Amino acid sequence: MSFSFTDPKPNNEPSFSFTEPTDVKEQLQAIADMAHKILRLVADVRQQISD
Repeated sequence: MSFSFTDPKPNNEPSFSFTEPTDVKEQLQAIADMAHKILRLVADVRQQISD
């Protein structure tokens, strides 16, 4: 499964769409995986800033 970012909405928040038909459980897992990766990256940046 993959996703892509689409044009920003009027409130300038980007949206994304899944490029393959999948069930909701798989979509939620993909979103959870992305969120965990983002949180790890944020933690890495915070550690670099504090060093």
